[in-house]
Amino acid sequence: MNGEKIFGLKKNVFFTGLTSFFTDISSKMVYSVMPLFLLSIGASKTTISLIEGIAESTASLLKAVSGYWSDKIGKNKPFMIIGYGITAIVTPLYALARIPIQILFFRFLERIGKGLRAAPRDSLISASVKKNEAGRTFGFQKAMDNSGAIVGPFLAFLLLSFFPLNYTNIFLLATIPAILGVLTIVIFIKEVKSEKKETTNKISLKQLPKKFYFFLIIIFVFTLGNSSDALLIVKTSETGIDKSYIPFVYMIFNTVSVILSIPIGKLSDRMGREKLIILGFLVYAIVYFFFGKFNSINIFIFLFMLYGFYSALTDGTQKAMISDIVSKDLKGTGFGIYHAVLGITLLPASLIAGLLYDKVNSNAPFYFGSIMALIATVLMIIYAIIDKKKEKLTLPNK
Repeated sequence: MNGEKIFGLKKNVFFTGLTSFFTDISSKMVYSVMPLFLLSIGASKTTISLIEGIAESTASLLKAVSGYWSDKIGKNKPFMIIGYGITAIVTPLYALARIPIQILFFRFLERIGKGLRAAPRDSLISASVKKNEAGRTFGFQKAMDNSGAIVGPFLAFLLLSFFPLNYTNIFLLATIPAILGVLTIVIFIKEVKSEKKETTNKISLKQLPKKFYFFLIIIFVFTLGNSSDALLIVKTSETGIDKSYIPFVYMIFNTVSVILSIPIGKLSDRMGREKLIILGFLVYAIVYFFFGKFNSINIFIFLFMLYGFYSALTDGTQKAMISDIVSKDLKGTGFGIYHAVLGITLLPASLIAGLLYDKVNSNAPFYFGSIMALIATVLMIIYAIIDKKKEKLTLPNK
């Protein structure tokens, strides 16, 4: 890749971010109203949670496969084109849904698209930059994700304000930015890897370091209590707020996250990933505890702001940490496994949260999420201590 930059960023990084921006406008226009749409066609809270859990968990298997295969053939761009293309095709189909099972089918297809593109995209970004730029780079990626996630809900808010409870318009208009995202990949993004691996050169999971798997265990524990954001939207809608304002409230979360993502990404490059992830888990525990304790829109608005802080602290930092841990020729595989753990865990997480919401009360799933986040925090502290000790032991040998 040549050294050309745009706004101080490698061209691949910038245009991958732009693709995420367009796609997140589309997906968050849809996502910010999807729980309300599902409730309007007769879905229960458990059904809403299961739709998200099944879709994410099924697609997660493709994330691992696509990451492994992109490493194998030395190409990421084809997976990105197909993955983002599926999203563009599926988005207008939501307008045809009349029962929850149809939404499940469309969500399943759309998540297949994400499963195909996520790990190769992260691998391409990681391979495009130097190690000491990973935090800033993934911070930029997260910022572009969330910039789209600001615009998307805002557009949904405007459409619902002018056309109350008309979700069809949102689904159809969300198709436009999804198509722009695909065109950005096709025209502007270039491959970084040029040599494919020989089929005899097998990629073994044993090649990945032990601390990578310890980190995945921590992610598993945390994600078990990190059910779909759909329940946050449902809980907020039960405060009595006008339904057209729900996307606007969700936009607050994304606004805070986008403002903080790049500064926190840079900070993680300087002070280390572990500390920021630990802080992020603690913030999450606080947010979910108070979502369970209160039922006030004013408090929830503040909690959505804190939730954005948690997102900025963890999402890009976790990916940067994977980039640090895993060697260059195994990045696609590493990111694939990481995404797979996230997706697979979401199914039981969503089932537990949905059942707690319907069978116990609306507070229970948030208390459960808070407890799991605290356990993950303790494990992350242990990880940091062990890693620090190993680092000290290897210093004399350098």
